[in-house]
Amino acid sequence: MPPSSNVLLRLLSCLALGLFVLATAACSGRPVALGNEAYIWQRQWTPALGDAVRTSSDVVQGWRVLAAELDGRGQWHLVEPDAAVLLATGKPVTVVVRIEGQLAQWDAADVIDHIQSVLAQWRGRGLRIAGVEIDHDCATSRLPVYARFLSLLRTSLGEPLRLSITVLPTWLDSASLDALLARVDESVLQVHAVQSPRAGLFDPRQAHAWMDAFARHARGPWRVALPAYGTRVSWDGQGRVASIESERPTLVAGDEASELFADPLAMQGFVSALEADAPQRLAGIVWFRVPTEDDARAWSLATWRAVLSRQPLVVSLLAQVRSAPDIALRDLVLINAGNADLPLPSLLRLDATCGNADGIHGYALQRTPHGLFLQRAQRGVLRAGRQLSVGWLRCDGGAALRVESSEP
Repeated sequence: MPPSSNVLLRLLSCLALGLFVLATAACSGRPVALGNEAYIWQRQWTPALGDAVRTSSDVVQGWRVLAAELDGRGQWHLVEPDAAVLLATGKPVTVVVRIEGQLAQWDAADVIDHIQSVLAQWRGRGLRIAGVEIDHDCATSRLPVYARFLSLLRTSLGEPLRLSITVLPTWLDSASLDALLARVDESVLQVHAVQSPRAGLFDPRQAHAWMDAFARHARGPWRVALPAYGTRVSWDGQGRVASIESERPTLVAGDEASELFADPLAMQGFVSALEADAPQRLAGIVWFRVPTEDDARAWSLATWRAVLSRQPLVVSLLAQVRSAPDIALRDLVLINAGNADLPLPSLLRLDATCGNADGIHGYALQRTPHGLFLQRAQRGVLRAGRQLSVGWLRCDGGAALRVESSEP
């Protein structure tokens, strides 16, 4: 069954965006093959995570692994890695230490001692550490304080460890940014999930603008962090963000919620444009985050591998009416037969001679003068190779299910 007209329009719009950026890039032309690194951001090393790291090692050149986190109360949380899995990949490991951006003050010497302790523990497990990365999303006004801390840390690390930091686009207009970058060997510009969650996870045009601006500040190699995940954002009655649920669930509920998703087709087009005309000193991509089979909001491994290896993404969304053991009862099913994770269609048309039906798993039956429809209230994703029951029908006559709209 061919993709619906809405899916085709979506593909054409992604292609048009890619062609526009490529045509613009052709004016200067700095083609380059960008290598892939990946963040391992999970707090627990599950068997599924180990499998994902092993099966991704051929498309990833290095791992940036969350090792420790200093929370907003000044408490440390350590992550125990599966050293055997990391060693087996043979890829360099960068130890990532996250310092909560809302933490107003900390003892620099104490933090450095903790970092050195983490490095000693990881080396004790046989891991070869290539560098240390600090992830600290502080306010722009605190960049001078952050720079002084990085100077102390750089001295304590010594050679040959590489010191890197994550950089927020909100820092780009700060007079303190150049001094901050002078303290490190490498930086990673984050261009996803940095604006209001209502703006989505990723805006390719805005990301290009941020990267061009950052390239004018960079004096050494830098990388860009791109999303390979989705997230659920909820808001309270005053329109304020109540919770952001990504790699781990939260217990905070809001009055309104939305599922945001980094479209693999759009990300693949963005990468193609970058490789056609890379900003100065851009050394590669760091993907956030390594997907696992039990991570419902990350890309599937099939999609992840296709994007990282620059292989074509195949869109194949099938809508079927299946017979059940009771011959009059039919199951309504969506099937993703391609290797591209796809947003769940917002509207399905049910052509049937009877109306004894209902929706399930987020779909609700709508009876209209124009016919029967299954409508989805919340965004969702159907991962590559998966299927989802969306409803049922009890009918003796013929029936058909088709995608009416793929947009939320």
